[in-house]
Parts: sequence; structure tokens; C-alpha cells
Amino acid sequence: MAREIELTKIHGCANDYLFANCLDHSLDDAGALAREVSDRRRGIGSDGLILVCPSSRADFRMEMYNADGSRGEMCGNGIRGFGKYVADRGLADGDRVAVETDAGVKTLELFRNGGNRVDRVTVDMGAPVLEGREIPVDADGPVIDQSLEVAGRSWNVTCVSMGNPHCVSFVVDPDALDLATIGPQFVGHPFFPRGVNAEFVRGDSRSHLTMRVWERGSGETWACGTGACAVVVAAALTGRADRQVTVSLPGGDLEIDYRDDERVLMTGPAVEVFTTTIEVAQ
Repeated sequence: MAREIELTKIHGCANDYLFANCLDHSLDDAGALAREVSDRRRGIGSDGLILVCPSSRADFRMEMYNADGSRGEMCGNGIRGFGKYVADRGLADGDRVAVETDAGVKTLELFRNGGNRVDRVTVDMGAPVLEGREIPVDADGPVIDQSLEVAGRSWNVTCVSMGNPHCVSFVVDPDALDLATIGPQFVGHPFFPRGVNAEFVRGDSRSHLTMRVWERGSGETWACGTGACAVVVAAALTGRADRQVTVSLPGGDLEIDYRDDERVLMTGPAVEVFTTTIEVAQ
């Protein structure tokens, strides 16, 4: 038996997701649907699928699936799109929304343009996790500027969880890296028992960083919100940058504020691209 579902594409700094309203129904196999619709040649094309679901702990619950169908704990660009989706459709009132994720409840502050549509969102990402086993990585205690052999060379890495695991390396020129070769070797390295998102960063000044990212489950994406947060945390911990930083990614800029109380706030755009209807087997 088949039925139609409506999907809306929203991107944050060109990190694009398809959103489905599941407030009054569920999807039998969201992972399989994510693989199907995310394919950029045979499907609609996206970095993954996000479901808008009911929650007993917050205003809504976000379920996020990567392009390969794997479940993701958290997505910084995706949750900004989530805020836009529920606000622009009248599902949420006011300028603040609490969203339950697999990495806990996140609070969103919504900013509207002249047409009363949300175009920017600030997300309280909470405090970073630095304890190795909790990230998780195969090490006790914090991993800050430690040497790790990957892809035939030694990297100085700092590991951070922003609800999902990140490995940050500061390099001279991120654009010179063969990320398609290097990225999968970080993700599959035994040091990362649940895989990892790998960021490669150039420090431009105390208040500006430039990065590329290879995301587990999706490959290289044009932006990664949790990755940008992890990068600023790593830069502050290693003395490379201050705590209020603009992070430039291939898809655009994110503003990250790593506060003295250890909370990380991320601000960036959310842009709706289109809405379509597809038929799925259910």
C-alpha cells in the first residue's frame, strides 16, 4: 500500500535537509526513505531527512537521518531548519521553541524577516563534552592537540562532542586536502568507536576560522553546525582563537559564541527551497 507524503527542503549554509511532518503519523522505515530521497541523481537530493515529531519533553521532537540512512544524534544546521519549518507553518507560537533531540533538548530563538518568515535562528547547543569515553573516543580524559595517525600521516587532533562526535585538526590550507580520501579514514579509524565528523580548520584571526568537514553518513557537506561549534571549542581550548568567532564554511558563515558558562550558542540562516509530494510504500 502506498501513500503520499509532503517533503520540504530547507538548507542552512547549503547543508540541506528534507523535512516531513510526522506530528500525527509515523514512517515505517525512515532510514530507507532517507537513502531514497537524499540521492542527488535518483532522488530529490539532500544531506539527509528530518522528521518533525511530537514530544513529551519539549514542544517538538526532531528525528534526523543521514543520507546513508543512519540515525544522527544532532544536526546544527538541521535544527535551525526545524525551527523555520514549525514556525513558518504556524505549528509553533512565539520566538522560542524547545526541541527534543537524541542529544537532549535544545532551545531555539527565532528571528523573522519583514514578511514574518523565519530567516535566522540561534540555537543553545549546551556545553561541549570533552571526556574521551563520553565523546566517544578510545581514550580516557580530554583529547586536546594530541597526535593521531590517519591516512599515512600524523595529525594533531582535538576531540569534542556537541551531541555527536567531532575530531578537529588545524591545518595550513583545508582546500589543499584530498578530503574524499582522508575523510573516510577518519570516520573508520578504530580510535572512534561510533565514527566521527572530521573538521579541518585554518585559523585566520582570533575571531575568524575557515573549515571543511567530512560528516559520517553524508561525506563532505558544505556546512556542519555542530562541527562549527566543535571547531570554536577546540580553537579556544588550544589558544588559537577567542570565544566569539565567525566560522566560514563552503556554504556560508556561522556565528559561534562559546560562553564563559560553557554553553555554546550558534546563529545562522535557514532558507526554504521548495515543497514537493512523493509516494511512499507504507
